[in-house]
Amino acid sequence: MSKTIQSVRGMNDILPGESELWELFEETIRCWLKSYGYRPIRMPIVEPTSLFRRAIGEVTDIVEKEMYSFEDTLNGENLTLRPEGTAGCVRALIQHNLAAQRPQRLYYMGPMFRHERPQKGRYRQFNQVGVEAFGFPGPDIDAELILMGARLWDDLGLDGIRLEINSLGQSEERAQYRANLIAYFEKYRDALDEDARRRLYTNPLRILDSKNPDMQALIAEAPKLMAHLGAESMAHFEGVQQTLRDVGVPYTINPRLVRGLDYYNLTVFEWVTDRLGAQGTVCAGGRYDGLVEQLGGKPTPGCGYAMGVERLIALIRDMGGNPAPAGVDVYFVHQGEAASRLAPRVAERLRDQSIDVLFHCGGGSFKAQMKKADASGAHFAVIIGDDEAAAGEVTLKYLRETSADGETGRQQRVAVDRLGEEIMNALFEGEETDGSL
Repeated sequence: MSKTIQSVRGMNDILPGESELWELFEETIRCWLKSYGYRPIRMPIVEPTSLFRRAIGEVTDIVEKEMYSFEDTLNGENLTLRPEGTAGCVRALIQHNLAAQRPQRLYYMGPMFRHERPQKGRYRQFNQVGVEAFGFPGPDIDAELILMGARLWDDLGLDGIRLEINSLGQSEERAQYRANLIAYFEKYRDALDEDARRRLYTNPLRILDSKNPDMQALIAEAPKLMAHLGAESMAHFEGVQQTLRDVGVPYTINPRLVRGLDYYNLTVFEWVTDRLGAQGTVCAGGRYDGLVEQLGGKPTPGCGYAMGVERLIALIRDMGGNPAPAGVDVYFVHQGEAASRLAPRVAERLRDQSIDVLFHCGGGSFKAQMKKADASGAHFAVIIGDDEAAAGEVTLKYLRETSADGETGRQQRVAVDRLGEEIMNALFEGEETDGSL
């Protein structure tokens, strides 16, 4: 006998019990973004491979080692499962000429794909919330994006997330710094690890982000990018900091914060935590003013960030924020020929009144059905037998303490035409007496 088929390594199911927390998270995200005027955009999961090579950079780990790329057998086109969202968002901005209409504040949610070693908080299929703003050249939008993060952690009930910021300057400033950095590390080539030697002439700024303990003393003495920034870049960075100080958001300047993608310039930032081990970054991004032009559009300033949903969900659960699965309003119990014909009509009438109904299917005795009603988490059982059906009534049983006097197990006969009103009144009474259903 063949083995059962399992999910692909690093691509996980989100099961009932956990998926409710995801839905609550997504609802919070949408409300939070709407409060800042950001609008949703949805891009394809599959994009041309050339999009990511041009946007992310040929010598980044993502392009070199992590992308899921393949050839479309029908037309020979090289395609890639998106490893991040910014490139696709910029492609859509250009393709549909959105930037010409007005400055854009956009967001998206969905899966991304990278062929990495799975570990806590890092999967091969992972989910991101991406926030992007186009057409805003000043430091005010950089600061707004950072302030949004501070508000979200409060909305989600998270603490212990700290902000690190840096400036990468403009491309010509970074080019000069890059040359100085290469010259510095060349003097200590024998002390570089394999990754650092590989990156030395292709992406030397990424050496600064190394987590190798043996490299830290060498990196600490490396030239600082901040010393290579001109007056305009420094003024932009100071503008971001001034807003953060004015609003009271604490931050740390991390001169080694360079980000892993080639398209960033000026402000970069990360929100990090110590609660997730080595995978401590939960939200990261910055400014990318040249990316729209790089991908074929008209020069348009851009700024944005992405947050890892799995990591934030892990933090919420770690802090005790996993909600109990919400029960439905009514579990519908029925037995008998006349009752089973009437019951679906009554259940649909309740749904017309915005009452959630879990309808019993599969037969069984009243006793067996009532056990399932108790286990369902429903607030009420609506019971119909042939006697009730003949009288045009149902039995309404209170399964939870939702009656005004707090009595449980109470039941009463109710005319079918009054059932919805009776349930709604009882639900609102429960809200007024104990604040919950």
